[in-house]
Amino acid sequence: MSKDGMTYAPKGKPNPVVKEGEFSIAAAALDHGHIYGMVNGLLEAGATLKWVYDPDSKKVEEFVEKFPQVAIAESLDQILDDHEVKLVAAAAIPSQRSALGNRVMESGKDYFTDKTPFTTMAQLEETKRVVKKTGKKYMVYFSERLHVEGAVFAGQLIKDGAIGRVIQVTGFGPHRLNAESRPDWFFDKEQYGGIICDIGSHQIEQFLYYAGCKDAEVLHSKVGNYNNPDYPGLEDYGDATLRGDNGATQIFKVDWFTPDGLRTWGDGRTFITGTEGTIEIRKYLDVAREETGDHLYLVNKDGEKHYSLSGTVGYPFFGEFIKDCINRTENAMTQEHAFKAAELCLIAQERAVVVTR
Repeated sequence: MSKDGMTYAPKGKPNPVVKEGEFSIAAAALDHGHIYGMVNGLLEAGATLKWVYDPDSKKVEEFVEKFPQVAIAESLDQILDDHEVKLVAAAAIPSQRSALGNRVMESGKDYFTDKTPFTTMAQLEETKRVVKKTGKKYMVYFSERLHVEGAVFAGQLIKDGAIGRVIQVTGFGPHRLNAESRPDWFFDKEQYGGIICDIGSHQIEQFLYYAGCKDAEVLHSKVGNYNNPDYPGLEDYGDATLRGDNGATQIFKVDWFTPDGLRTWGDGRTFITGTEGTIEIRKYLDVAREETGDHLYLVNKDGEKHYSLSGTVGYPFFGEFIKDCINRTENAMTQEHAFKAAELCLIAQERAVVVTR
């Protein structure tokens, strides 16, 4: 069980949608450990990992240890010039993700970035322009929904009408700080974008998805630095309230206050209220009860039910995304949805009331 969210890289059952060599990918910009989860998911769906590049040789060496089949590129251009590579996965410093993605798409390849995809509205607008110009995909790794079996199953239950129409989503996204192991950029707001822009992006994306919203309004948001005076650029707390275009609402809280005694990096939970039932997802563990994660509790007209989902549901996003890249479809996630989630987290961050001094 990972004690650090930066190294969280779920592994599932291989479920290839393409043959070996049919869909080649490359990894670049290894600044965040989420790159391992991103690549794991794509490989399990059948992708072939051809190249890796990062200017930091130590990061590359660590990556090769996990994925020994990969070749080391001498430059990013070597990857971008390789016509066999269809997709570049990257976990750059957040403020650099947009520019890197634009360059990848301009080279004729699709792009898969760690969240948060942007730190400024100007980046979002420029990337929208590049997507429109190139026709390429700028897809985002919202791991707290896409790479959590309980979260995947919740979406299936909602689609099947198990709780009626979703009217409210409440999310809790605590993370462990592990300050001594974090890179310098992690504490620089211009580089990481602020806590709502960063880890809050997971929460807003889940709201749009579960509640079926195309758009939403940020009603209120707050940020603060309660307990990290040595890192004045860090926001260690944030929360927000949103109202969707269909009337559904959201409340979420994110923070860097996971206690040292918790067995994993954060007790992430999502509560979903529908007109005919409720869902609770206990994503990474069931505190003081179960070491496994992916617990889901469903209550509706048929009664109460507990699902233990670890190893049962899988992660369909990755296979669907590969097929979308090949067929130019949008079944895994629409570009509009990814951009809207990013836009709303930027708005919530920009308007946030600072609650500490």
